[in-house]
Amino acid sequence: MAQSGSYAGEVSVEETWDALKASPEATLIDVRTQAEWTYVGVPALDTIGKEPILIEWQAFPTGARDPAFVQRLAAHLEALGLSNDAPLFFICRSGSRSRSAATAMAAAGFTQCFNVAPGFEGPLDQDGHRNAVSGWRASGLPWTQS
Repeated sequence: MAQSGSYAGEVSVEETWDALKASPEATLIDVRTQAEWTYVGVPALDTIGKEPILIEWQAFPTGARDPAFVQRLAAHLEALGLSNDAPLFFICRSGSRSRSAATAMAAAGFTQCFNVAPGFEGPLDQDGHRNAVSGWRASGLPWTQS
């Protein structure tokens, strides 16, 4: 377990799925943009009785970081009755934004902030495409698209 203010590290999508199933407090936080959630899809957690928290780390199309991200997410977690010790799994497209978000929440006193690497879509393959090498979708974990 990480100490307060310490980012807990990276976990695979499979480790994340297992933790979400095993712990009632484990929470998936998708920090991509509204456009990504709408057009690319989101992790589907309904089969385990959960929903991901969808909260943008950066605004689309500007790419500007949301200065109220930590406060907004902390309020959301509190409203759900989750403590600062709840396991929090942050996911984005490929792991960069989610690492930043996990680090920011750890600095705010949340003790179990994990980055889901390599994210929802994973890295580019040899042809420059995502969703083929690794990631939530490529691993066959449940997801939905609107």
